[in-house]
Order: sequence, then structure tokens, then C-alpha cells
Amino acid sequence: MFQGHPKGLLASALANMGERFGFYTMMAILVLFLQAKFGLTGESAGIIYATFYFSIYILAFVGGLIADKTRHYKATILTGLIVMSLGYFLIAIPTPTPSPNKTLFITLTCIGLFIIAFGNGLFKGNLQALVGQMYDNETFSKMRDSGFSVFYMFINIGAFFAPFTAAGVRNWWLVKNGFAYNPDLPKLCHAQLEGTINEDGLKRLADLSAQVSGKAVANLSEFAHNYLDVFATGFNYAFGVAILAMLISLTIFVINKKKLPDAKKLAEQAAANNAPVMDAHEVKQRLYALFAVFGIVIFFWFSFHQNGLTLTYFARDYTLLKIGGLAITAEQFQAVNPFFIVVLTPLVLAFFAWLRRRDMEPSTPKKIAIGMAIAALAYVIMALGSLGLPLKSAVDAMGGLADLQRVTPFLLIGTYFILTVAELFISPLGISFVSKVAPPQYQGIMQGGWLSATAIGNQLLFIGAILYESIPIWMTWSMFVIVCLISMATMLFMLKWLERVAK
Repeated sequence: MFQGHPKGLLASALANMGERFGFYTMMAILVLFLQAKFGLTGESAGIIYATFYFSIYILAFVGGLIADKTRHYKATILTGLIVMSLGYFLIAIPTPTPSPNKTLFITLTCIGLFIIAFGNGLFKGNLQALVGQMYDNETFSKMRDSGFSVFYMFINIGAFFAPFTAAGVRNWWLVKNGFAYNPDLPKLCHAQLEGTINEDGLKRLADLSAQVSGKAVANLSEFAHNYLDVFATGFNYAFGVAILAMLISLTIFVINKKKLPDAKKLAEQAAANNAPVMDAHEVKQRLYALFAVFGIVIFFWFSFHQNGLTLTYFARDYTLLKIGGLAITAEQFQAVNPFFIVVLTPLVLAFFAWLRRRDMEPSTPKKIAIGMAIAALAYVIMALGSLGLPLKSAVDAMGGLADLQRVTPFLLIGTYFILTVAELFISPLGISFVSKVAPPQYQGIMQGGWLSATAIGNQLLFIGAILYESIPIWMTWSMFVIVCLISMATMLFMLKWLERVAK
């Protein structure tokens, strides 16, 4: 798999695994943590989630600007790893639940999230820029797309373990304190303590409290207080595990950084060899092409990153959390996407290689357009599978759905499978496109631009949360179908121009 690729590729991927572990820990549990700890609505938790993921990606533009100006990519990446670790440390510290001062503790949580986002901004785009610089050499240039696909596959190994670890730590802490896991209880517990619970909810709280504690509960308010505190603290400890992953990545990066390109030396060598300078017109054309692609992929990420928001809500609220006799949690569905990335990447690479040998391989812009169509198909399946499901407000009034009323987990698994195929046509190849088209002096900034487009898509995520709570579920998924198809059509409209610029 690494044959024909530069030696620094594997080192870069391994160094990025810790960041992916933390990213998928957040994707798996952040909105669930915010709701369990603070009793937030799905809409409010969705706004914080969307803003956090917006910040992660928009700050990559700042990180790229710093690295491009200083030409110290490695130092910027190293600083990012350290800052991210500090942010995870802050949100891993347990605080009282229910919160005695909700505004204060939400603010402290958001400060920790911002620190993680700033560290990620220093790290993410600049590491991608270094990987791209490895393929600027003529020896490796033809392997650029496959190189970024291999890089993308390996960084997702960390992502696969994160949801299992996060849910496992939370459940371990529940069991240690004499409780069992139930996804419906945090909302019911908050309603009990706030005095907003209805008669059906009170009956369900009594039944579930007896199930998770193994005995009848006399004081439901005391149970609700204790269960919420243990539940949220388990999430705090799960965030703590991400610190260990960051430290492993930090160690790998420090040990292997000599294998990675030195941008400053490369620029000096190019100047000494009188390398041709790109004229202003070509620079402008390349930047216009990149900004056009950035504008399109906003809508892919707006749809795709629902996996950490509305699709996670759907897993908790509407999905049977059992496969055969095996109990699963809503968080663990987030392991499906990185698992499929690891499994499918070699197959996709082999397919593209087969096409390349026959001179039939689509251009990178065409692959991105195909990926948009595949993403639309995933949400068509979700829409069909959600027909007839009750509104979220009706589910809340019942205190949650019984197992017989829930949909099969294979609906989500199948959707994640198709979304992963779409992702493999868009994300690693989009990064490859940026590294190929970006003028040399703007490598870091343009990788930051790609991530900034992702940021804008993430900031729009809260729209999905609003729709999820206010309209039939199948209509929410249908909106993402329309968005992906419009993006695909726009990409195809610009295809010839993008292909010409990328030559």
C-alpha cells in the first residue's frame, strides 16, 4: 500500500491519529454530554456543536496563515498538539451536575472547546500541507490522490476506537456507581428536577430508574440528581482519554518530524535553482478554482457532519440499540464511519488504479461531483426508512419509544456505509486537489481555506437540529438530498474549467 509513496506518509498519518481520536470522541458524545449535563434542548446543543466544529475548521485558516508566513510548519503543528491537549484537560475536569450555575459552567465548557478548536486550527491544515509538499516532487506527483487516500485511511484508525472508548468509559463509571446505561433517562431526570415532567414521563422514569438501579426507587428526585451527576462525570472521564491519544500523537510527531518536508529549506532550494515563478494570472485562476470548490463542499459537510448531530439524535431517539443479542449505545454508531473508511479505502484505491491503467480514471473534480450524488443517495435511504415515525415532540411526551416502535440499527449502518463512500470521493481527494492547485506560497492558507469551507458547512449544522425537532423526520433527511443534488449539479457545470486549471 505504501509502495511508491514518500517515507513521511505513514509518520504523518500516525501523528494525526490522536487528533482524529479526539475529533470522533467529540462527534460521538458532545451533544449528548451537553444535554445530559445542562438539560439543553437539541436545538441549543446543536448550536454549540455547530459553533465548535465551525471554529475547528475556520481557525485552520489562521493556522495556515501563521505557518505560511513563518515557514515553520512543524513548530506550528507541535504547538497545536499541545494546545489541543490543554483544551481536553479543561473539559475533562468533573463539575457538579445538575449545575449550580448553568451559565457559568456552560461558559467554562465553551472556553475549553475553543481552546481545542484553536489547537486543531494550528495542527490540521498544516499537517495536510506537509503531506502535499511530499508529492510536489516529480517522483511522487502521480500518486498524490492515492497518497491522500492512504493518509485519510490511517488517520481514521484512531477515529474507529474513539466512540467505543467514550461510551465504554461512561458506562464503566455508571456501573461503578451502581447504575446501568439508558439513553432516555437524562432528559427524564432533568424534567423531574425542573418540575416539567408529565404523567407518562413520570411513570416511565419510575420504571427505568428501577431497571438501571436494580431496585424500586422511593425518591425519584434524589435518583435523578445522582444519575445525572454520574452520567455526566463519565463523559468527563471519556474526554480525559483523548488527552492520552493526543500525547501519543505528540510523541510520534516529535520522533518522526525529520522525515517530513522542511518548507523553509524547500523554498530556499527552489530559489537557488531558479525555479520558475508562477505568473499572476495563473495564480488568480488557481485561487478562483479553489474558492469555487470550497463553495460547493460547504453543502457536503453541512450534510455529512449531521452524523455527530441529527443522526446521533436519531440513533438515541428512534433506533433499536441492539444488534441480535448485543446491546449498543447511540455513541457507538460513530465508529461505523471510520471502520468503513479503513475497510473501503483499499477497495476504492484499487478501483481507481484499475481505471488509471485503462486511462479511464475520472478527474478529481469529477470524483467530487460523484461523491455528492452518493451522499444524496444516503439521505434518500434515511428518508424512506423514517416514513411513519412520530414527531420528536411526540417521542418526548411519551418519555421515549419502546423497542418495538424503533427502527432497525441497520438503517443507520447502511446510511453510514454510503456516506463513507461519498466521503472517500470528496474529502481526501479534495485535500489532494487543494495541494495540487494551490500556488506554492499559499499552501497552508489554501488548506485552511478548504477547512474554512468545512467550517461554514459545520456552522449550518444547527439548521438540521431545528428541523429535527420541528418537522417530520423524513422531511429533514429530504432537505439534505436536495442540498447534495444541487451541489453535484453545480460541480458538473464548472467541471471543464476546474479540470483545465488543475492540469
